[in-house]
Amino acid sequence: MKILSLVIFFSIIFKHGIAQDVLEKNPLSLFSKENLKNYVNILGHDSLSGRGTGTPQEEITANFISKKYWEFGLEPVGNKNSYFQFIPLHGSKPLDFCKLKLHNKNGVSELKLGDDYLLYTSGEQTFLASSAPLIFVGYGIFAPEFDYNDYQQIEVEGKIVVFLEGEPFSEDPRYFNGHTPTIYSLPEAKQRTALARGAVGSILLLQENDFSDQRWNTLQNEFLFENVTLASSVNSNLSILINPKAAKKLFDNSKHSIGDIYSMHSENRMSSFELHCELEFNGSFSERDFLSRNVIGVLYGTDEKLKDDYLIISAHYDHLGIGPKVNGDSIYNGVHDNAIGVAGLLEIIRTLSRNNVKLKRSILFLCLTAEEKGLLGSQYYVSSPLVPLYKCIANVNIDGLAAFDEFNSIIGIGSEYSSLSVILKKILERRDVGLSSIPSEFENWISFYKSDQAAFAQAGVPSILVYEGIDPKNQKRQDALNWYMNYSTKIYHTPFDDTDQIINYNATVQHLTILYDLIIELANSDSVPEWNDDSPFLLARLRSIAENR
Repeated sequence: MKILSLVIFFSIIFKHGIAQDVLEKNPLSLFSKENLKNYVNILGHDSLSGRGTGTPQEEITANFISKKYWEFGLEPVGNKNSYFQFIPLHGSKPLDFCKLKLHNKNGVSELKLGDDYLLYTSGEQTFLASSAPLIFVGYGIFAPEFDYNDYQQIEVEGKIVVFLEGEPFSEDPRYFNGHTPTIYSLPEAKQRTALARGAVGSILLLQENDFSDQRWNTLQNEFLFENVTLASSVNSNLSILINPKAAKKLFDNSKHSIGDIYSMHSENRMSSFELHCELEFNGSFSERDFLSRNVIGVLYGTDEKLKDDYLIISAHYDHLGIGPKVNGDSIYNGVHDNAIGVAGLLEIIRTLSRNNVKLKRSILFLCLTAEEKGLLGSQYYVSSPLVPLYKCIANVNIDGLAAFDEFNSIIGIGSEYSSLSVILKKILERRDVGLSSIPSEFENWISFYKSDQAAFAQAGVPSILVYEGIDPKNQKRQDALNWYMNYSTKIYHTPFDDTDQIINYNATVQHLTILYDLIIELANSDSVPEWNDDSPFLLARLRSIAENR
């Protein structure tokens, strides 16, 4: 009887695939460390030159991913029945001939590109036909939900606004999210607000604790990369990041000095005022237009009622490409950011498809381009979705995977905005893993708004980024903290994020297990994630449902 039972059992497995309960109990055995290593070594190899946006090596990467999609049986839903969604982009780099001149009572002084200032935007939209007056606008924030407006009782049309990095200090989670940065702290958000109010340009002033040559040298390297925008993007204008040493000149002969600004910040009493100077800019740029691509495939669900609902699993496959040399190395490989995330996504696809996992809903797998250029791939997708956004129940974004050690807790970045927190907690309880928050040491570095989940959330799709907590199973918390601090300050966005990095694939597989459980739960659950009533993304969801978009 026992032999016969085993024969029947295995015949069912081979004919119909592994039973769902078997998969849920032991998904660890389904993920191949060898596959993960191979994918990481391929995607992070020097031959792909850092997978820069709009490069031949990025195209090679996209072709590699699409081949894996085909091997694993995903259905193409891209342009012309391909795995690709083609995205028109525009690239621009400032040249040394750029002229930025400051006029004040002391005369005219010229600021030098790289040493005194850096350009967020480049191209024709940055030109100023004549000099424009400057005005300081606090943090440059208009946040009606917090009853906060730096632009109250001042007029900025036709002027260049100067704003301070960050946002008002708060310990109250109901006011600017307490210690957690909001979208208003992002330079892009400040720049859009200024543009909407008629400003012809903007200047970002760094916080006082960033008065260091090392910090500025790091920023110089970051801004040497090509500025890329969507070809269809809305108008922009001159947007500058100024060296704090040069910024002092902006406040000459004005009501307040730059030192006063920092005192206002520390004392939470920010105010706006006119600056007694003007700025003129004449730029010179190298520009190009090109196509990049998102790589998209679908694993269709089997439930007649739910298969038209979609769960989006995303990971960006681009990185910075070739950049300034550091210790003789100019290839910014991006192994942790995000070769390992793409490797994990491919391994999840292989596991689901090869084992005939029964899924009620369909899963849309998105490998996104140009995340490093400002979430451009995901922004383009939500503006031109290949399946209706209101039919997309959630987005689980993968941007990095655990690499230091196995862990005791998970951080659900963005889960506080929706019922995804409840679903994630349910998943973690099965695995005896806790749910933790972002450690205070990383509150300004790990932000919901800094990866592709933000684009989906702003389009109304409940979204989450799942990180491991800083509480390793086999080592001390301080060891983990040291590892992450070293990565964030010395490895991240440098040529050192390469295949020489030591990766603990036991930790990676554990992370994949949590993601796998979450995907299965979302795909098969009778209910779907909902935004909380106080979520800033609820209105976008209601709008997409009302418009059937």
